[in-house]
Amino acid sequence: MISIIQVYGLMLLMALGRTLLMTILAVIIAMVIGTIFGLMNVGHNRILNFIGTVYVDAVRGVPLIVLAYFIYFGVPVGIQGLGFPDFRLNALQAGTIALSMNCGAYMAEIIRAGIQSVDRGQMEAGRSLGLSYGASMALIVIPQAVRTMIPSIVNQFIITLKDTSILSVIGFPELTNVGKTIMGNTFKNLQTWTIIGIMYMAVIVTLSKVAKQIERRVNRGR
Repeated sequence: MISIIQVYGLMLLMALGRTLLMTILAVIIAMVIGTIFGLMNVGHNRILNFIGTVYVDAVRGVPLIVLAYFIYFGVPVGIQGLGFPDFRLNALQAGTIALSMNCGAYMAEIIRAGIQSVDRGQMEAGRSLGLSYGASMALIVIPQAVRTMIPSIVNQFIITLKDTSILSVIGFPELTNVGKTIMGNTFKNLQTWTIIGIMYMAVIVTLSKVAKQIERRVNRGR
């Protein structure tokens, strides 16, 4: 195990960095997607409700690995067929899109549930003060909802971090993919996957502790 760390330690750290980079990019984009579709699902417009529901159900109903294959292999072929023969997506781009779409569907549900957890009287109070629906939502409802959403958002970040391992199937050099490479070079399966597991565990346990601390502070502030 020590020999693997000595020879491949830098490669593993770089892979961990790429894993965290993709996770952060995906969660940021997913927050935007989740906010859009979450607001669609709590509004009173039936068409927007329908669109938001279809997106959430469709994306959550497709395994991430299938979504990754579709975006990495299928989307470029489709766009090339429309007259853009040079269109390509690299593994980082396709992986980020797939993770963002997947995470965004769950974020939409987190945001919807957070907004609906706020008493309806808050919205009515804002409207009675002369604020528009949008202003009442932005200034009164969402700030209160965010307090309940933060722990779930951190947990979703952890889930997305673990989901990056699935993207090894499209060749993105994240931690699991690099682990496969090291295993192929050294034939030390147990040692290699023990190191990979410890690295994932260290990051995820740290994030879990952060989530618990945030949850405690939110609960104290209520």
